[in-house]
Parts: sequence; C-alpha cells; structure tokens
Amino acid sequence: MRGAFVTGHGVSPNLALNQLVDERRANGESIVHLGFGEARLPVFAPLAERLASGAGRNAYGPVAGGLDVRRAVAGYFERRRLPTDPGHVVVAPGSKPLLMALQLAVPGDVLLPRPCWNTYAPQARLAGKRVYGVPVPGTCGGVPGPAALRETIRDARRSGGDPRVVVLTLPDNPTGTLAPPSLVREICAIAEEEDLLIVSDEIYRDVVHDPSTPFLSPAEIAPLRTVVTSGLSKSLALGGWRIGVARFPGGPRGERIRDTVVSIASEVWSTLAGPMQEVAAYSFSEPPELRGHLAACARLHGAVARAVHTIMVDAGATCRPPTGAFYVYPDFEPLRAPLGRHGVDDSLSLQRHLLDRFGIAVLAGHLLDDDEKALRFKAATSMLYGSTPEQQTLALGSDDPVRLPHVAAQLSRIREAFSSLARPEG
Repeated sequence: MRGAFVTGHGVSPNLALNQLVDERRANGESIVHLGFGEARLPVFAPLAERLASGAGRNAYGPVAGGLDVRRAVAGYFERRRLPTDPGHVVVAPGSKPLLMALQLAVPGDVLLPRPCWNTYAPQARLAGKRVYGVPVPGTCGGVPGPAALRETIRDARRSGGDPRVVVLTLPDNPTGTLAPPSLVREICAIAEEEDLLIVSDEIYRDVVHDPSTPFLSPAEIAPLRTVVTSGLSKSLALGGWRIGVARFPGGPRGERIRDTVVSIASEVWSTLAGPMQEVAAYSFSEPPELRGHLAACARLHGAVARAVHTIMVDAGATCRPPTGAFYVYPDFEPLRAPLGRHGVDDSLSLQRHLLDRFGIAVLAGHLLDDDEKALRFKAATSMLYGSTPEQQTLALGSDDPVRLPHVAAQLSRIREAFSSLARPEG
C-alpha cells in the first residue's frame, strides 16, 4: 500500500486517508496520524449514561426531532444571542446529511471559501450545482475574501452561473482560525446586496481556544437569510454517534427551506435515533458539568494546536496562528527549492514525501479545493492526545498537556521530521 494515495476521487478523501493509515499501521508501520479531523477523546461519562437511559426510545418519532431536543437546541442558540423557536430546529444523524439536504433544498450554485472542508464541494456537485471557490483572506480561513467574493459573483453570472448560496465555516476547518466580526459583517453585507443564502457551519463554535475571543454568527447580522448547522462530533468527540442540528431562519423563505429539508429527511434518514436524541437534549441544555468539560476540551485543543503551529513555523512554513478547532494549515512555499530536490513540487507529492520518508500523515491541500501546485496541507492536531483512553484522559486533565511524555514524544517526532524536511536523505 506504500504507493496508494488519495487523489480526490471515490471515497471522501479524509476517510480514504484514514483507511490508508489503518492499513499501513496493520502492516507494522509507525505513523503519526495528522490527517483525520476527529476529536480523539473518550466519551464524557454523563453522555454514556444518557445514551443508556435513552435506549427505550425505540419509536421513530417526529422527523425534525422530539420537542424536548428541539427545545434544548433552541435554548443553546438563545444563549448565543440567537433567539430560536423550536419549530425552526431540525436534528439529524450528523450535520453532514443536513448540509446535503440543504444543497438539495435550495436552488442555485454555491460559493465556497478556498480552501475548505472537503465535503462541501462534492455535496454541491451531487446536487447538480456549479461550485465557485473564492480565496480566503490572509488573516483567516472559513470565509471568502470580500473583494474576491464580489468579483467571483460577477464573473459567475457573466458566464451563465447562478450563485445563490455562500458557505462559511466558523471556526474554520482546515485552517483552525476564526473570522473576526468585522469580516463576518462584510460578508453578510454582500449576501444582502446579492441576495445570497448564508449557510454558516458552526460545528466548531464551542472549540474556540480562548473563551474571550469575540464570535459573531452571520445569523445575528442577517437573520432571515442564514441557516446555522452544528453538532456534537467535534466539541464533545461524538463523531461516531452522529448527532447534528440545524437552525433555520424565520419568515416565509426560512420556513420553506426548513419544510423542504424535513421532506428530504423523511425519505432519507427518517429521524435521529431516539437514544441519540436523549444525548442531544442533555448536551444542548448545557448543564454545569458539561460546560466544564467543554472548557477543558477547548484548552487541550488550543495547547496542542499551538505547539504544532510553532513546529511548522520554526521549520520554515508560513502559517496562520490557530484560534479555534484543532487544525493548522502550513504553507511550505518558502522551502520550495530544497523540497524540489526531493521531487516535491505540489501538495500531493508533499503529502507522499511526509508519509513515505517520515511516517507522518497529513491531508494534502488540493483535496480541500486549494491550488494543487501549492505546498500546503491540513494537520489535525487532535490525533496527538494519546492512543488509549487513559492517555487521552490524562491529556484532558493536564495543565500542560504538551509536556506529558506521550504527547511530547509525538511532538518531538513531528519536530524532528519537519526540521529535516528539506535536507538531503542519508
């Protein structure tokens, strides 16, 4: 399997890379896995208790979700300055199917920040839409650059396109950054002028590293044209439990989109599994013990992401400082000449070089709709907390997790690899 690499066709590239890493590890290779955006932490005990207590919820129930969970989600948004009626909430088995349903429910082509999460564009194309990537600003990812957004809209319409939806990610996957309120306001103003629906993916909202960092949702500025999606995969490390939510705007347009999404849901996933609704109702009500756990998770994600960012910058990359989620997105353009002597001249060959020479798996930037010739990749730092639940729990409770022996050993291996990235082999 040494020559097998993800090319962007078939299975979603992050899932394909994860499978490749598992296969190579099964063959005895030692690999530091930075290529999969999973919050690698044990299940918080009260969540497991809620899952067990919900086992009796074996009826289908309402497609949009039970009233208890929709009320809890509404309260969650209200505590974040977004007054929400439970009737405007839909829960689902993950935010991914909700995002797909939105692509099917809303007409028009799609504007995406570039780079962006590797699922947005394939979903839009599956729905028969054209996709327009818009470069992100130098300061952050997750939102298109305002000037570039205006230009892309004009060019798309001149060429027969029909851009009507813009997707934002706050905080961002893959750059690990959060767009400031001023930039969010600019994008909302353009959406108003151009009559765009905003889809704001806020699944990392509770993974902002510093709780004092200002967060502005587009739904606060453009409430009648913003759909917010979220879930528990990232903040509470429940990716395998598949719990997603969407908040739809009020007014005729929002209600029409919500009703169409529910209609699609009724034919695709029926409803979120009852035990998961029990977990969601508890989680989105945010009892004190859960808030404390979320704060500890955010601190851990921030500490390790900053450590990896330092390693990348020290190795010669340019890289936005991470402020949310658990990613860094370095650019090794400053090392293009020495890397070229190793045959590295694009993101795929850089990914191959890191895995084959150093045993470090990353997700190449071209798989995130970035320029394939750029020397950029996503590194998911959440994979460094430990290989066992015991190690992960220790990291979560530590005041200085990067100094724990098992975390420090992984960071040391990454530092050694990147410090010698462009040196001759031997």
